[in-house]
Amino acid sequence: MSDTRVFHNFINGEWVEAKFRKTFENKNPADAREVLGIFQKSDPEDVKLAIDAAKEAYKKWRLVPAPKRAEIIFKVAEILVKKKENFARQMTAEMGKILKETRGDVQEAIDMSYYMAGEGRRQFGQTTPSELPDKFMMSLRQPLGVCAMITPWNFPMAIPSWKLMPALVLGNTVVFKPATDTPLSAVNLARVCDEAGVPPGVLNLVTGSGSAVGTPLMSSKDVKVVSFTGSTEVGRKVSQACAPDFRHVHLEMGGKNAIMVMDDAKVDLAVEGVLWGGFGTTGQRCTATSRVIVHKKVLKEFTQKYVERAKALKVGNGLDPEVEMGPSINQSQLDTVTEYVKIGIEEGAELLCGGKRLESELYKFGFFHQPTVFGNVDPKMRIAQEEIFGPVVSIIPCDNLEHAIQICNDTIYGLSASIYTSSIKSAFTAMRDTYTGIFYVNAPTIGAEVHLPFGGTNHTGNGHREAGTAALDVFSEWKAIYIDFSERLQKAQIDQIVE
Repeated sequence: MSDTRVFHNFINGEWVEAKFRKTFENKNPADAREVLGIFQKSDPEDVKLAIDAAKEAYKKWRLVPAPKRAEIIFKVAEILVKKKENFARQMTAEMGKILKETRGDVQEAIDMSYYMAGEGRRQFGQTTPSELPDKFMMSLRQPLGVCAMITPWNFPMAIPSWKLMPALVLGNTVVFKPATDTPLSAVNLARVCDEAGVPPGVLNLVTGSGSAVGTPLMSSKDVKVVSFTGSTEVGRKVSQACAPDFRHVHLEMGGKNAIMVMDDAKVDLAVEGVLWGGFGTTGQRCTATSRVIVHKKVLKEFTQKYVERAKALKVGNGLDPEVEMGPSINQSQLDTVTEYVKIGIEEGAELLCGGKRLESELYKFGFFHQPTVFGNVDPKMRIAQEEIFGPVVSIIPCDNLEHAIQICNDTIYGLSASIYTSSIKSAFTAMRDTYTGIFYVNAPTIGAEVHLPFGGTNHTGNGHREAGTAALDVFSEWKAIYIDFSERLQKAQIDQIVE
């Protein structure tokens, strides 16, 4: 314990202890005996210090030309490239997903930083003719001010970068609250931003619980927008906290994503896609494939091949290059998975493989669960309707494409969906009729890229999107500008004689 490194909050350009000097441990979910670091257990006073620093820094940062702000973000990307492997290994140790995936997580932060650096010269507005003579009109973006960012543990560097980079390039300042399960990756990202030259107070990092840090952060009237990624339940609380003051809210929440496998699909390709979509990140993605809607004509073939592949997956510590699936993030999440397996059995679904916690000598100090597949699942069962956030996949039979789309849409969520088919007509019909924010053809429900909008419909989000140019709308407001150089009073929409 005495050799364990202690990490601090980052406020106004300095690494500082929490006001009351309380701390918490960051443990490896693959082996909970390993403490990766000691982090600050902050309280509302620490949050206020961070908000005050961001508020003061905003006065100067907003006036820095956007291309100059972008040069700093470009440097962030360059530094991340150099430190990618080290950061990926630390991320695997603190949240469990396999090394190939954590490398991808850091790479996504790199991609987003490069992309948003380009937006320093591309924050385009519009110019348009006036209905009046000698009058010029245009629109432009203006920053909001202090932005709060509350991020999850499953993508502890990628998701913060989706929020942080567009906010900074637009001239906002930030208070960043990472998940308590993954503070190390957040510290790494903050250190890179500091090294790249982000001025003091522009980025502030405060670690701690949702109640002690998240609640006062989202309730502060000095925070102009709260960008939250997490559960729908907590997202609703964020929305309610901001509503009285009409402050901006961006919510990215749950999903119950489906892959539709049609009778003309390449079954082997579909099996591999569903395997990656269902068990990548141990099923702990908002875009994870938790439902597979399979045409009855290929149901038997698909199920047999899929279950065989699921049984063969190697589970273990993500730093082992042979491991294909890591642990759940913590005991609570593992308990949730085991409870839903119990629910599925009680509902009458057929347990085809898995269903148990792994407790042998290799696994006993971690939070490991078997890859689990249910067959003969009714679309109305809880395991087919509620987000599990674990390695549990439900196979649902369907009669035809129309039936598959109906089942796919029958959920409170609407994040990601996919179809495997050889028919152009079926693919385009599904693209049109599936009500989700993301859609794939002959690919799983995971794998979004940074230059297209990311987000969902229904209870998945509140209409905003991350990534791409859509992210700029979350962290800026439009201003319309009218310049009359006629040197006389002109009244818009009032009949005028044009000389």
